[in-house]
Amino acid sequence: MSKFTISAIENGLENVEGFYCGATNVGMRPDETQGDVAFIRSDTMCDISAVFTNNTFQAAPIKHFQQYPQNFKTNFVLINAKNANAMTGEKGIEDIQTIMSALFSKQAVNNPIMSSTGVIGYRLPVDKIISAFDTLDFNEKNSNAAACAIMTTDSFKKELAYKIKLEDGNTFHIAAICKGAGMINPAMATMLCFIITDADVPKSDMDALLLSSTEKSFNRISVDGDTSTNDTVMLLSNKKSGNYNKEAFETVLNKIMFELAMMILRDGEGANKLVAFEVKGAKSLDDAKTASMALSNSLLVKTALFGEDPNWGRIASTIGASGIACDEKKLTIHYDDLLIYSDAYRELDATREKQAYTIMKKDMFTITCDLGLGEESYISYGCDLSYDYVKINAEYRT
Repeated sequence: MSKFTISAIENGLENVEGFYCGATNVGMRPDETQGDVAFIRSDTMCDISAVFTNNTFQAAPIKHFQQYPQNFKTNFVLINAKNANAMTGEKGIEDIQTIMSALFSKQAVNNPIMSSTGVIGYRLPVDKIISAFDTLDFNEKNSNAAACAIMTTDSFKKELAYKIKLEDGNTFHIAAICKGAGMINPAMATMLCFIITDADVPKSDMDALLLSSTEKSFNRISVDGDTSTNDTVMLLSNKKSGNYNKEAFETVLNKIMFELAMMILRDGEGANKLVAFEVKGAKSLDDAKTASMALSNSLLVKTALFGEDPNWGRIASTIGASGIACDEKKLTIHYDDLLIYSDAYRELDATREKQAYTIMKKDMFTITCDLGLGEESYISYGCDLSYDYVKINAEYRT
């Protein structure tokens, strides 16, 4: 096992050698103090790996990205808020091409990438976005501005950076900005994450590790169960440190993505609680995952958490409705270490009910459901939602 140390550092993207970032306001946001167009630039070409939404209606920026040849390199990412450029057809892709053509006259870029977040169904304000190139400082290092510019319904910026020191004394850095706080309806928020590193990580490792880390982080959380047209996670490496250790890199990538995922949950629309849903004792991994994700997605469970109701009925009902193999006589449910349900204890006595209420008032706890049928397990993460939020969500969906 390799020896390495991981140290958190401030100021996000600014810490990674050879990268620049910043933002400007072009009038899409009324508050001129917050940017609405941001950029991330490297002074050398980068390998890039990406994971995109599984929504069939992928937004124009994703389709534009996919038009590049496999394993292409880039040195520039442009990000805009307030407009998702989704469901805009071929014109949406043409608008990106027009914007990038204007960028070429202002800055030396190769295979530039665009990412967007905001309202679905409207074409980009091309002229406004192009005007950003007159005010952006492409040699700036302002991670705070970039992180704030990509926010939509977020109540706080999401920005992390780490320095990794290897056993031989060499170092590399990894940093990220992220936005996301739920998708109250299909015309609002999405999830974007941009990770940069100066580690000399092979492209094959980037692809494999990003996919694995996404499964362990963003794919295990649920705010309101919706899937955006624009969800994007990108990893860019310019290799400038010349240093790399796979074990260290994988550890810190998992760490940074999981922490960002938890930030999204904490920033969920009206959320107060972060809850881990562990399903174990399943016959198969698919069963464990299906039941766990059913719990983290369930609006009935979320409102029970919001109401701090310790009744186990909604938990058991959700598991039973998920279609997996399960048996009420073998099922046990724990809130943290407190037994809530088993075949022998189907009703809460006064003592355990009081203990359950105490746990439900915590801002973080674990609900463990042991199916008693096998050896497989899976953990997903969810949050509570208010009744008003669920009512609004239901109205938008009808």
